[in-house]
Amino acid sequence: MSNKPFFLLGKEIPEGERTVLDLKVAKLHTRTTVNVPVIIERSSNPGPVVLLLAGIHGDETNGVGIIREIISQDINKPKNGTIICIPVFNIFGYLIQTREFPDGRDLNRMFPGSATGSLASQFAYQFTQKIAPFVDYIIDFHTGGGERDNISQIRCVETDKKALELAKIFNPPTIVYSNNIAKSLRYTCNKMGKTILLFEGGKSKELNPTVINEGVNGTKNVLIHLGLIDGEITVREKPIIVSKAKWLRSSHSGMFKIVAKNGSFVKKHEVLGIIQDPFGEFKKRIRAPHNGYIFCTNKTPIVNKGEALFHVSIED
Repeated sequence: MSNKPFFLLGKEIPEGERTVLDLKVAKLHTRTTVNVPVIIERSSNPGPVVLLLAGIHGDETNGVGIIREIISQDINKPKNGTIICIPVFNIFGYLIQTREFPDGRDLNRMFPGSATGSLASQFAYQFTQKIAPFVDYIIDFHTGGGERDNISQIRCVETDKKALELAKIFNPPTIVYSNNIAKSLRYTCNKMGKTILLFEGGKSKELNPTVINEGVNGTKNVLIHLGLIDGEITVREKPIIVSKAKWLRSSHSGMFKIVAKNGSFVKKHEVLGIIQDPFGEFKKRIRAPHNGYIFCTNKTPIVNKGEALFHVSIED
């Protein structure tokens, strides 16, 4: 059985071939054109279209590393259906290793965008109009912002049963129930009827081998389940489900020393970290207010009062 004609960015994608297209973003003030490479692998057999996307925030390099490994290992070459890879979505931010677009906006708060809006809004609009309608499933790879270090996790809406099923098949260490944020890519694609998983792992400006490996293996599981590639789904252990959580914030400003291990289960009153001044005059212990799993840790060495330090699940 032959595929129906498949078009993307105005071009027909041939069966059984690798095609690289450019999503044209804009020109720099130097008149240099900035394009986002879109890598399409289409099989000769019908099947779903899966989009793997990273770098919506330009400094979140772990996601870029995950898709790079997927391409390097030929995991993106399907036996059925089509796999689209966009390793670096926010090419502007990636070039200078910053989270935002050149206009200072967070691209992940600009969807569905506007044809006449800001630069980030116009880019979001191009994606919403020219790519999103033609895919069935999306895995969007992120990391923690700044020095926030996330345990590898999939975030999805608890009531989205299709996404939750895929999240469990992805088999990350943690699944976090997280509502869609207005004007985000996930919110917009979900409203368009697409099944989307949001992966979080590690922190910005790093290439963490453990996080990259978990992202690659989880993606393989999803592609095998959807019938795009051959193989056996690998399951390590049952993911921790986080349905409720709380950020623990700094009670003082000072030097921050982490005691508890990220990803560990902690008991109420257990010491998670210590805040101390540089003069050796005070030391304040941060204790767990309840039982729970730590799934994000702030690794910044100097903190201010009120700063988020540990994201901890609330276990009944």
